[in-house]
Amino acid sequence: MMAKKPPKPAPRRIFQERLKITALPLYFEGFLLVKRSDHQEYKHYWTELRGTTLFFYTDKKSTITENTESGEEWRGFILTVTELTVPQHVSLLPGQVIRLHEVLEREKKRRIETDQLPLMPPEKEKEPVQDYADVLNPLPECFYAVSRKEATAMLEKNPSWGNMILRPGSDSKNYSITIRQETEMPRIKHFKVTRTGNNYTIELEKPVTLPNLFSVIDYFVKETRGNLRPFIHSADDNFGQDPNIEDRSEKFKKNPHNA
Repeated sequence: MMAKKPPKPAPRRIFQERLKITALPLYFEGFLLVKRSDHQEYKHYWTELRGTTLFFYTDKKSTITENTESGEEWRGFILTVTELTVPQHVSLLPGQVIRLHEVLEREKKRRIETDQLPLMPPEKEKEPVQDYADVLNPLPECFYAVSRKEATAMLEKNPSWGNMILRPGSDSKNYSITIRQETEMPRIKHFKVTRTGNNYTIELEKPVTLPNLFSVIDYFVKETRGNLRPFIHSADDNFGQDPNIEDRSEKFKKNPHNA
């Protein structure tokens, strides 16, 4: 069985992202001669010592040769932050020893502050923002973030665009379907669609469970033999209604219970 390869060093270009990801303070940086487990030879890596963690980079090439002083300085910094004491057996200049003492005080302070941080309870999973922009579960074209009243108005004023709208449910967690049926007198009906695990259930006299919202729309189309059609309009069209409908839709996304 082949040994698992160690992770490749991070490219230097993500340095700014590294600053966002970690709050560890930068104590020392420079080229460090490293022998990785899958290589026979030592290689120079641009290295940062942050807290007690070493970050390696590969896009900055070394034009220097390894020297004893550089290796001793790295050794001094690493021992200082890991053992929380300035090593006495490394050969460093007075100025370098002063830096080690400064780093030692910073690391001690960092650890004290870290230990004093309160243990936070696991963050409760937040409800998804109800703009329904779910890239993992795309929505049918007939979905609109509108209220029941607005969906009814859209169907009544623009029957040529279709007669079935998928919209957020009144509980802001599930969905509803509003349809307009052309019989002797036009009738508006609403059907609740609840999420059940990874599926969706249409709440009928005999509930129907389907794998996704596209299948929910298809179910209504097929069961009515095409009499129900998804309500779809082009981006350049006007609903033929109050021009502030877009603004109200945006407000509904943020405050669905106020619709």
